[in-house]
Amino acid sequence: MSLAKFQVSEKDVGWQAQLDLELSYRDRKTVLTHRSQRGPLSVQRAFYPEGDVCHLYVLHPPGGVVGGDIITINTDVKKNAHALLTTPGATKFYRSQGETAYQQQNLCVDKLGSLEWLPQENIYFPGAKARMTTQIKLADSARFIGWETHCFGLPAINERFTTGEIDLDFALFKGGRPLLMERIKIMEDRLDAPTGLRGNAVMATLIASPADSEALEAVRHILSKDYELIIAATLIEDCLLVRYLGNSTAQCRILFSRLWDTLRPITLKREACPPRIWAT
Repeated sequence: MSLAKFQVSEKDVGWQAQLDLELSYRDRKTVLTHRSQRGPLSVQRAFYPEGDVCHLYVLHPPGGVVGGDIITINTDVKKNAHALLTTPGATKFYRSQGETAYQQQNLCVDKLGSLEWLPQENIYFPGAKARMTTQIKLADSARFIGWETHCFGLPAINERFTTGEIDLDFALFKGGRPLLMERIKIMEDRLDAPTGLRGNAVMATLIASPADSEALEAVRHILSKDYELIIAATLIEDCLLVRYLGNSTAQCRILFSRLWDTLRPITLKREACPPRIWAT
């Protein structure tokens, strides 16, 4: 697989952090067979609350991203391996002095493997300049559940994202075919636009594959209980897509956790087993 790389000038470069992970199925469980890290990006030791599924926590010790930083996470889940990746806290993109911050996630899952990509939210402070790119490549028989949550500004203290620029790229491939390709640029003029955030500060997407009409109906049953939310679910071939638009990352996290709890037995054939760090 060839990976897209950011093109930046020397004056833009700040922290350069890269984390490469390879997970393989060995002796009836998934193990971390390769880890390469550069800069302030790492993982804790693997946890096995389910016995065979490898739970990993991705750590970024600085706790925030500033203009000029380049962060890359490459995860390769091999045949029959099963992994869950999450983060201990939100990723914060701070006000820029002019440079752009870059973060890229490349997630690959081989046949009969599964990956859960469940990071906490990205928070973009007013004045932030960032480009976030996510590429997910699944084999035909691979399984995946993942989400991304983006918070523009600081809604808890009524601080809007009135300056700055955020580019978001997302691509999902299955069996070499593109299932979902999106790009959106968030600036001040998109905050209230009908085709933008409609006055909201938080947008999020949850994806589950494979999924079917049973999964879609189960999700819609849960969503039907939250009448005040701007949220919808749809099925693209065997990929279930859930969209959230609101003003609370906590509300979104609770809702997506409920959906994950419902979808995991359908998509991954496993009962929900929340990462221990979610309870801290």
